[in-house]
Amino acid sequence: MEILGIDIGGSGIKGALVNMETGEMTTERFRIPTPKSRKPKAMAKVVAEIAAHFNYKGPIGCGFPTVIKNGVCKTPGNLHKKWKGIKVDELFSEATGLPVTVVNDADAATHASMKFGVGKDKDGFVVMITIGTGLGSGAFLDGKLIPNMELGQIPYKKYDKIELWAAASAKERENLSYKKWGKRFNVFLEYIELIVSPDLIILGGGTSKDWDLFKEYITIETPVIPATLQNNAGIIGAAAACKL
Repeated sequence: MEILGIDIGGSGIKGALVNMETGEMTTERFRIPTPKSRKPKAMAKVVAEIAAHFNYKGPIGCGFPTVIKNGVCKTPGNLHKKWKGIKVDELFSEATGLPVTVVNDADAATHASMKFGVGKDKDGFVVMITIGTGLGSGAFLDGKLIPNMELGQIPYKKYDKIELWAAASAKERENLSYKKWGKRFNVFLEYIELIVSPDLIILGGGTSKDWDLFKEYITIETPVIPATLQNNAGIIGAAAACKL
């Protein structure tokens, strides 16, 4: 069975068809830049455009970059403030004319890694961090998802949330070297280790593919490994969300 997975990010919205037996994408990714306004109607239109691109008529799974509870956006995150309180699944279903399941994007990526990637068959408490515009986080305990564990929202010094200081967007905005950024990211991981004491941390998102460029600056005791699915994890996990 193939399901359309859509990964919604602060800079781009991308989708592909995914084989639910193997976790493999059966099409190339199709990407449209996230509208500059980051408002609900504009982004819903992009989701509909991606479904139309694939001429797709089945259920859609979406990974969304904020806290999602029962399909409702609880915080706007890095999107427009109008998102708060929006029933995202209904908005996207109305735009596409198709049934849509919406989950937190980091939860989606973590699900993909635990089912099809490096986290497969890993027991204990596993945390995945997706490094992008923000710092998403997902967690599994003995194979079961703990939803909406938004560790990137931890306040840090003058910042409302640590992701403003340690995400990939901060590296780009401040033109940081991998050494300077890697040390910032390590501080974030130190907080995770202190607060939740995971058995394993998996790194996903686009920056995870550059693991060899910053791994020497990661000094925590908890094992840290890059996700093998990398940028595709969000799409694969979003599609799998239809099966959760």
